[in-house]
Order: sequence, then C-alpha cells, then structure tokens
Amino acid sequence: MSENTLNIEFAGQDAVIPFQVEPLDVRGRAVQIGPMLDTILDRHKYPEPVSRLLAETVVLTVLLGTALKFEGKFILQTQTDGPVSMIVTDYTTPGSVRAYARYDADAVANLETPDPISLMGKGTLAMTIDQGEYTQRYQGIVQLDGVGLEEVARRYFRQSEQIPTELRLAVGEVLTRNEGGRPRHNWTAGGVLLQFLPDSTERMRQKDLHGGDGADEDNNFQEDDAWSEAQALMQTIDDVELTDGSVEPERLLYRLFHEHGVRVFEGVSVNDNCSCSAEKVEGVLAGLSQEERNESVEDGKISVTCEFCSSTYSFDPKSFQ
Repeated sequence: MSENTLNIEFAGQDAVIPFQVEPLDVRGRAVQIGPMLDTILDRHKYPEPVSRLLAETVVLTVLLGTALKFEGKFILQTQTDGPVSMIVTDYTTPGSVRAYARYDADAVANLETPDPISLMGKGTLAMTIDQGEYTQRYQGIVQLDGVGLEEVARRYFRQSEQIPTELRLAVGEVLTRNEGGRPRHNWTAGGVLLQFLPDSTERMRQKDLHGGDGADEDNNFQEDDAWSEAQALMQTIDDVELTDGSVEPERLLYRLFHEHGVRVFEGVSVNDNCSCSAEKVEGVLAGLSQEERNESVEDGKISVTCEFCSSTYSFDPKSFQ
C-alpha cells in the first residue's frame, strides 16, 4: 500500500479490512464500528461501563468471526462472578452481529473502578465455532482470572491454535449535535488483530508459559525478529487511532506498515442483525412440555422477549394444544 493507494475509496465504519504484510510474514484484520454499535447499545440502555465492555467484546467477536472461511457462526460467551455475569456476542456469516449482557445494576454502580476486569471478575470465556446442523461444534475455553479481553485472546491463540497473535481494542464516545442543536451521544470502537504466519512453523515457536513457583524459565529463548518488529509496531497504536472516524483503518495500517508495504483486501461489512423470528420461538415453545408452557402463561398469553434484539413474540397457549 503506497501513498497513491490512499486515494482509494475507504471501506468506512462497520467494515472489517483484511490485510497482509509479506516481508514480516504477518496477516490480520482491522475494523472500526460505529452505527452498528450505536444500534446495539441504544437498544438496551446499559450503564456506561457495561456498554464499554460489551462494545469491546463486539469488536473482538467481529475480528475473530470474520476469519471463518465457511458458512457458520462464531460465538463468544463469558460466565463470571463479577457484576457483569454474562456476555454473549456472536457473528454469523456473511456479516450479522448481535450481542447482549447480563449485569447487576447495583453492583456495577458500587464499583470504585468499573474497568473490564472488575466488571467481569473471575470465570471463563468460551469461543465456539458452529458450522451448523450435522456438524460438531469446536469450542475453546480460556480462564478469566484478572486479565482483560486483549490478553484473553492472546492466551486463546497461544493455547488452542499455537499461533503468535497480537491485538489492540479500544472504545470511544463521541458527542455531536443533532439538527436541533441538542447534544447527541454516539459510540465508536475499533481493533486490529495481527498474526504471525511464516512458512516455517519453527519460526512460530513461542516462549513457554511460566509453570508457577519453582519452574525454570527459558532465558535463552529468542523471538523471531520479524514478529518482534510487528509486535513493537502494534504497541504504537493509540486508542484514538482505533476510534476516531477520521482515521480510517486503511490509514492506520499504512502508518504502521508502510516501510514494508501492506496489502489490504476488500472489506467485509458487518451489520446488527438478529436471527430470532416468531417461527423459531414457536418451535422452541412447541418442544416444551405442557406443564412448562402453562408456567409461562401470563395474562392469557405466552410472551417471549429476545435478549439480543428485545423483540417480543406473543402466542395463544391454546395453539400448542
């Protein structure tokens, strides 16, 4: 990607940009999301710290989900003992995203430092790949033990995929004014995922994780120079470069890797699109026992609200008899 190629039409927000830097043997994806994120968060009216955490999770899900080379779904789910007890985000090919969080409002409000680590507490994060009916799901589980989502993703790839991986995530808020001059709040978020994929798997070798007390540390380990340089460049990314709409992902990638030459590919659009429907909900209710359906009746009807998109579906209990 040269100076001249910066005259291309940028993919804009809500689009994932795959890229490759051949001299460093790295590939990755970059994204900046805005309108889609606003739609998801405005729907639920979460407290500000919960919105930030969910936004960061959406970015991570999009970066990982767009790696799927087949029709399917990537699901990221946390289960923890913190004020935000559960987060579920999923990406369905070719570009549908949905997300929600369960939280204790009082516990969130009482946190002195409502950062992602304090909000989640300890527990697990599961990453699941679902290729649909008649296939077996693949799932990787990582412990959440006082680390943020960036470090969790690094651990996942190190333990489950053995691929050296670096990433940056950021969430921002933008205050603008509408046509009437009233203040308007918007969310924006972005991220970059980078992976080291040389032809020689020996070059991908990573330093062993420390085994705990009494374990010997390998002081002779030397990381591949290309990967060391790529990591160092990633560490220069400021949060504002990931969240500012005037700094397109393509410009950021050029700033990072122009000395080596970065090749960007066609962007993949992502959209807020829930997969729920009246037919699907009706099918779930039909699979319940009569006793379970009777327990769900209120005011003469069975109402089910989707936790992702907040759509409510109502049914006549007699239709299942």
